[in-house]
Amino acid sequence: MQYQLPKDFFFGGAMSGPQTEGRWQDDGRIPSIWDTWSNLDITAFHNRVGSYGGNDFSSRMEEDFELLKSIGMDSVRTSIQWSRLLDIDGNLNPEGERYYHQLFATAKKVGIEIFVNLYHFDMPEYLFNRGGWESREVVEAYAHYARIAFETFGKEIRYWFTFNEPIVEPEMRYTVGGWFPFVKNYSRARAVQYNISLAHALGVREYRRAKAAGFMLEDSRIGLINCFAPPYTKDNPSEADLEALRMTDGVNIRWWLDLVTKGELPQDVIDTLQSRGVDLPIRPEDKLILADGVVDWLGCNYYHPERIQAPAKDTDENGIPNFADPYVWPEAEMNVSRGWEIYPQGLYDFAMKVRDEYPELEWFVSENGMGVEREDLKKDENGVIQDDYRVDFVRRHLEWIARAIQDGAKCRGYHYWAIIDNWSWANAFKNRYGFIEVDLEDNYNRRLKKSAKWLKQIATTHIVD
Repeated sequence: MQYQLPKDFFFGGAMSGPQTEGRWQDDGRIPSIWDTWSNLDITAFHNRVGSYGGNDFSSRMEEDFELLKSIGMDSVRTSIQWSRLLDIDGNLNPEGERYYHQLFATAKKVGIEIFVNLYHFDMPEYLFNRGGWESREVVEAYAHYARIAFETFGKEIRYWFTFNEPIVEPEMRYTVGGWFPFVKNYSRARAVQYNISLAHALGVREYRRAKAAGFMLEDSRIGLINCFAPPYTKDNPSEADLEALRMTDGVNIRWWLDLVTKGELPQDVIDTLQSRGVDLPIRPEDKLILADGVVDWLGCNYYHPERIQAPAKDTDENGIPNFADPYVWPEAEMNVSRGWEIYPQGLYDFAMKVRDEYPELEWFVSENGMGVEREDLKKDENGVIQDDYRVDFVRRHLEWIARAIQDGAKCRGYHYWAIIDNWSWANAFKNRYGFIEVDLEDNYNRRLKKSAKWLKQIATTHIVD
């Protein structure tokens, strides 16, 4: 069956500064928290590939943009690195400023619209050492950074975003302890989430001020990008299962949707957290700050659903409150490389939630992708990676997006992650996502995968079949 996407539906790619730029000590760039971890323990990264290299984008930006244009992409989302734009005193770094002016001008020359995100897990090291997102000083430093970015590049960029996936650092750095500094403390994790929410609102406030002062394009927009994993529980759920669903949805999804549409956080979630001994660092003036967090639109990163049930215990072995336990759905289809469930209908279900509960909110799919190990083993006699599985993955997700739009969803476009293979945190280059291969054994050279031809057809015709 064919599905028709709207003619003004945009197609593009998603990437980030720390995962692509490289040149980690060039342009006056100061260390980020990823450099800290890489220098501390390079063995923590797959194949000992730390934060230093990216995917050589800085040397190839025009080539990369031309490649993306050649396969039908009209836009790309990337990020400014705080550690490249500002120096250790919080002043504009002229070399970093030149770097981003060049990046934006190169994209414009090729005919690619750049979406700019201000923060992608890459806090400058010196600010992390001052407390990171647990510190109000750092929250205020982020607002200062956002103001400089808006005033410096506001006439070059139309679409801005304060954060990418603000739920991830509270989880990976402070709950499961998978990322440096390896903390396992639920109260600290939620405090970080709360302070990031304040930083987002202050960033939006700086954007509104910059626009009122004439620094921004008149038709510019501000947004937030978060990963949304719709939670599901068992058939015939108990009251405890439904409570697990409420809190999982509340902390991971409603928290951000309420913030960007209402300028507030869900009070029922805060009440439940406080009843379990999780105290947020709330100050009297915060209500007015959060009220400024309302955005013009939202980015939705979607990879997999979350299957949950009532917790067997109130806390885990680390004393972390348990609000839900995993539930293994017997019908789950898995991407074995990532250990993630493939469930395209989750995008439709998220779309319907937004349509029904936040009806004025416009949004787009800001990330969606399939990471696969050892794609080098899937090359044909001509050296082209045969990734039919990626075509199937994206096609099915686009079909559900088209159905959601038909049913009233205000979904405006689709960005694939990562359109060009890139470095991915501790996994480095273990899982490849791109429609475009990066050959690490051949000087980072780029090659189109089989899927790229299919993507161009979809992006050009807006017909999904």
